[in-house]
Amino acid sequence: MLPVIYSDEFLDHKTGKYHPEKPQRLSAIANALKAATFADKITWDLPTPASEQPSLMSSLVKAHSPAYIKKLWQIASSGGGPLDGDTPVSPRSYDVALLAVSAWLDGVKVVLGSANPAFVLARPPGHHAESDAGMGFCLFSNAAIAALFALEQPGIKRVAILDWDVHHGNGTQSIVETYPQIVYCSLHQYPCYPGTGRATERGFHNNVLNLPVPPGSDITVYQPLFEKKVVPFLANFQPDLLIVSAGYDANAEDPLASINLQPQDYALFTDYCLEVTRKILFGLEGGYDFDTLSQSVVATIERCLV
Repeated sequence: MLPVIYSDEFLDHKTGKYHPEKPQRLSAIANALKAATFADKITWDLPTPASEQPSLMSSLVKAHSPAYIKKLWQIASSGGGPLDGDTPVSPRSYDVALLAVSAWLDGVKVVLGSANPAFVLARPPGHHAESDAGMGFCLFSNAAIAALFALEQPGIKRVAILDWDVHHGNGTQSIVETYPQIVYCSLHQYPCYPGTGRATERGFHNNVLNLPVPPGSDITVYQPLFEKKVVPFLANFQPDLLIVSAGYDANAEDPLASINLQPQDYALFTDYCLEVTRKILFGLEGGYDFDTLSQSVVATIERCLV
């Protein structure tokens, strides 16, 4: 069985009719998973309410400044508004973002308890959110918060983050790169938003591996990178937990980038991750073409069930 941590409350973060990061992304994925041939091997778990998650706020302030957290709360509580040019905040966005963080923390506990993968199906996404600023559709840096939380768990000394979203996770990198107990690896289109993620960015402890790929790249570019760079980097670190920022906007049909992956390619990516460890927490980041997004999540979870 594979746990999917999900709540309909994640649909209450409203971004507007024409915004690509919309609630229907999650609905499409949930419907595809419920129709999958392995649907009976999925458990649907509600996230712990934010008010009942004991480590939520202490984990949040390790990644984000109190001033930023207060700013986001104020925007939401005053009826919503733009956080930046492409990151809208609606009246419930602050509460929903807290619940998303809680879901990622639940995911950490589930994976460490079972030593098997889990998938957090939550929004808003997080990997662009920096310590004092949300951006790029992201409010709180879910993967970074989860990694810092994991290091507090018994026996957890090393956490790896793999980010296969088509955009570089500038927020995740900036938050975790000062921690020698965390490594961060990102494959992303370059040049592309947000303009970070050069191969020369190696972190404070040589704990960052950025693998920029040019527009038009497909699996023939990605597969050698996984085999020669990603897997050795992660395996040599011997992580006690692997967190995957699972964005699916590198699909050829995705409207926000120019990489030519296919949904089945994410099954291969998942196989490579499973070579490193079965203790994997997948958490949704980007992906804006509903069909290929859904097919890619199905492909990811199916490989974990083999």
